[in-house]
Amino acid sequence: MADMIEIRIENANLTSKLKRLAAAGRDQTPAMREASGILADAVEENFDEEGRPKWKRLAASTIRQREKEGKWPGKILQRSGKLAKSITRHYDATSAVVGTNEPYAAIQNFGGKAGRGHKVEIPAREFLHLEPEDEEDLEACFAKFLARAVG
Repeated sequence: MADMIEIRIENANLTSKLKRLAAAGRDQTPAMREASGILADAVEENFDEEGRPKWKRLAASTIRQREKEGKWPGKILQRSGKLAKSITRHYDATSAVVGTNEPYAAIQNFGGKAGRGHKVEIPAREFLHLEPEDEEDLEACFAKFLARAVG
């Protein structure tokens, strides 16, 4: 058996901060609440800007169909607005999530074959997507949470 080295911290201030940090790590609800807002804002911005980076334009046939329906000009993925309105957020002590339960959301986000006989190719238009500035906002959120935790 190897010899053991033990270090004891006898600094009351540091010990107090470490205890507060450990307690904050068990319940990150305030940070997760803020993070879920950042995630939801990113998704909303994706819809507003029609992608970050920009989504592939609609096919001419889709534009013609929308014109017939009186829904063009309009925004990509927002013929009815149902998908954008379906975005929900959830958070708890250890996680933050945004998403949708719309059945067609996955094909719109990831792309793939659709329609009768899966003959139509739907391009990926990632509305559940984070840009580097969103990730920086998340990092800042958690840094602020940790700074508050240790005082």
